[in-house]
Amino acid sequence: MKTLLSPKTVLILSLLFLIAGFANAQDNPRPDFDRPPIDEGPQGKRPNLLRILGLTPAQVQQVRRINQERKPLMDMALRRLGQANRALDEAIYSDTFDQALFESRLKDHQSAQAEVARLRFTGEMNIRKILTQDQLARFRELRRQFAPPPQRQRPRPQTVDDKNFIRRNTKVP
Repeated sequence: MKTLLSPKTVLILSLLFLIAGFANAQDNPRPDFDRPPIDEGPQGKRPNLLRILGLTPAQVQQVRRINQERKPLMDMALRRLGQANRALDEAIYSDTFDQALFESRLKDHQSAQAEVARLRFTGEMNIRKILTQDQLARFRELRRQFAPPPQRQRPRPQTVDDKNFIRRNTKVP
């Protein structure tokens, strides 16, 4: 089953939650938004995204409001997704398998997953709307910097069965 949490989605969500966390943590934003960002180094510390993006105090308030409105809805949707996941697991691994129950639980899971995605992407879109073009350009650059490297598809190693199949089905002159 394909999930909605691709590495790109996880990265975007991480950055959104990071921005939201910084927005909630700052009561009085510093007036020195024009200062260059401090390199945090390889210790794994997160840079101050609000300062890097140069959000104004009004934008910080908007981000806070967006996240405060979205949080209870997201909590409820994630709880529903967890319940749907457990119910789907129970349907799959029950002593007697019931195809109709499985299909019903699968639809419930897909619906819950879609609601989580809708809330996440709507929140992301709302935050994107408050960014200026310059801030958006900086945000895109940050996404590129923190994006995981593209994965190459490695060829699947041949198994003994594959080799036997090839030998049986290959005509030798």
